[in-house]
Amino acid sequence: MTEFPIWLLVIAALIIFTLAVIAGYYLRKLSAAQKKQAEQLAELEQAAQEQRQRVNDSIQIIARSLLDDGVGLTEASIRIRVLLDALQVEDSVREEFVAFYTIAEKTSHIPILKEWKALPRKEQFQYELEMAQVEADYKDFALDAAKRILGRTF
Repeated sequence: MTEFPIWLLVIAALIIFTLAVIAGYYLRKLSAAQKKQAEQLAELEQAAQEQRQRVNDSIQIIARSLLDDGVGLTEASIRIRVLLDALQVEDSVREEFVAFYTIAEKTSHIPILKEWKALPRKEQFQYELEMAQVEADYKDFALDAAKRILGRTF
C-alpha cells in the first residue's frame, strides 16, 4: 500500500478549515440579516397597529359628532364608510353598518370641495334638497348605527 503524502492532508485540512470559516461568516451574516428583518417587521406591525388605532379613533369621533349634531349625516356617512374600507373590515361589518354605505352611495354623485363651490347656487340647492331627502330616509338607521359603532374596535 502506498503512503498518502502528509502535505496533501495538510492542504485538504486547510481547505476544509477555510471553507468552515467562510460558512461561519455567512451564517453569522445571515443571522444578523434575519434579526434585522424581524425587527423591521415588528416596527411595521407596530406602525400598522397604531394607524389602525388612529382610524378607529376617527370613526368613534365621527360617530359621536353625528350623534351630537356636530357633523351632517351625509358627510359622516361618507367618512365612516371610507374609514371602514381603509380598515378592510369584513362583509358582516359592512352589512351591520349598511346605512352609512347606502347614504354614501346615494350621494356619491354630488360634487364636493372645489367642485361644490364652483356650482351655481341653484344647482347647490338642488343637491342640498336631494341630500336632505336621503338623510330623511335613512336618518334613523344611521343614528342607530352610530350608537352601535361607539366603543367598537375594528
